[in-house]
Amino acid sequence: PGDLNWNRIVPGTIRSILEGVAPIIRSDGEFVRDYFHVDDASSAYRALAASMHERPQAILGQAFNFSYERPISVKALVDILLKLMGSDLRPEILNQASNEIRNQFLSSQKAHEVLNWSPQKDFETALQSTIDWYREFLNRDRIE
Repeated sequence: PGDLNWNRIVPGTIRSILEGVAPIIRSDGEFVRDYFHVDDASSAYRALAASMHERPQAILGQAFNFSYERPISVKALVDILLKLMGSDLRPEILNQASNEIRNQFLSSQKAHEVLNWSPQKDFETALQSTIDWYREFLNRDRIE
């Protein structure tokens, strides 16, 4: 929620579905990413900050990744958004992406073990709360 760059897959897809327009996938749809909700990113950074304060010698200088550890293709993500939003639209797959990393995802195992951190939301719950935010944001002018 809060990302107003409509060229990104999540906000752009949600906005398209809300407008009744087929979402656009610029790649072939098979590029894999590991999407992450901002609330869980915030909790991850708070866990890191608390650990740095409580045991700086063990934490300072360390690198941590935070993720749902659920790599998913762009096409699968769009399909989940369509399902959650109750839409029968079909994405338009342009297959025009170039110079993109095909598979991009993280392991947060170290964060689980060292920081005792885990995401607070599951993937679908995170997507639903994101959909709800955009629905409210994009309808705010129509409500008044």
